[in-house]
Amino acid sequence: MNSPLLLILIIFMLFKGIENIVALVNLRHIRQYGHLVPAGFAGFVDDRTLSRMRDYTVDHGRIDLLSSALDLVITIVFLFGGVLNWYNSWLTGLAWPPLVTGISFFLFLTYASFLLQIPFDLYNTFVIEEKYGFNRQTFALWLADAGKGLLLTTVIAGLLLWVALLIIAAVPNYWWLLLWLFMLFFKLFMLYISPYVIEPLFNKFTPIADKSLEEKIRNLLARAGLSISSVFTMDASRRSGHGNAYFSGIGHVKRIVLFDTLLEKNSEEEILGILAHEAGHWKKKHIAKRLVVMECVSFAALYLAWRFMQNDTLTAIFHISEPNVYVKLLLVGFCGVLAAFPCKPLFSFASRRHEWEADRFAVELTGNPRALARALARLGRDNLANLHPHPWYIALHYSHPPLPQRVRKLLAA
Repeated sequence: MNSPLLLILIIFMLFKGIENIVALVNLRHIRQYGHLVPAGFAGFVDDRTLSRMRDYTVDHGRIDLLSSALDLVITIVFLFGGVLNWYNSWLTGLAWPPLVTGISFFLFLTYASFLLQIPFDLYNTFVIEEKYGFNRQTFALWLADAGKGLLLTTVIAGLLLWVALLIIAAVPNYWWLLLWLFMLFFKLFMLYISPYVIEPLFNKFTPIADKSLEEKIRNLLARAGLSISSVFTMDASRRSGHGNAYFSGIGHVKRIVLFDTLLEKNSEEEILGILAHEAGHWKKKHIAKRLVVMECVSFAALYLAWRFMQNDTLTAIFHISEPNVYVKLLLVGFCGVLAAFPCKPLFSFASRRHEWEADRFAVELTGNPRALARALARLGRDNLANLHPHPWYIALHYSHPPLPQRVRKLLAA
């Protein structure tokens, strides 16, 4: 193994090691403090609920660690053990048209990843989620969702790969710029059509039956200067007992989706508090800001990818006998993920800051901080959230502030 390859392997194992150590510290932390009732959760959780929250987090944490360990081994064998070179040479040797070979190169890897993930998905759904009373889907429904998801991935990924490879071949010196523009417009297009084409493939959306609540929602958002096309209820209870709500779409197709499980368990005041928080994201332009940041990152990443793909340095480091654009893209993507890892805490911090801003906006809009505090406490209880995450785990993974911190701040408002 040459020195650059050894260095990349060490960096990869270091970052994976950090992730796994942080995960283990987080599990130890909840075992140690999981019996304590955080401020604002008195009356919502008792000893039995706290025990279930701890066990639920630990059970998911263990299977996540197992999945991470398998990912580590497979990545090392595939990228550093010579399997990538064999795979690339085998596929190239089939002498298919270049476009077909390129699309197949990535789709076959996607299918392999999908198959490897199946045991973990099944265990999470039919063992852990079943154990804690969340799972409500049958194996037939799970299989149908998996099939539709794989088909959708094949169609969308196939289309994107087809366009990307055409652009790379047609404009070798400026493909990074044209591809960035294409991806930007494609993302915006998907935001528009997703509520009507993608989401209905997996769930049924019906206009909210409670017209009084719908009117209150519209009045609330009107006070925030927002208009929505529709308020829908989603049949989330077909699959899970978890509750949630979200905004979907963009522009004039923006709409609110409420899980039927949320409507069952929360009062009107609590639902309005949750939606006021979501409205805060739109009013504070968090969605647009995140899109701008991600597009700037994407622009820089594609430019750097183009620069690194101008020669065979990476393919030589990884001992690829037949360098081509497909394997170069894969290797640049892998190294890009490693380069981006140190930025994860920064992006997580920025996301948590947006959540605090959205909470403050919700309090200003409704004038009822206790309603949102109750809603968050109820969601934490009903979803068996981890109420005692370790600070390291928060810094690395949490896009939202921990629920106890949010509830405590709301109650002090």
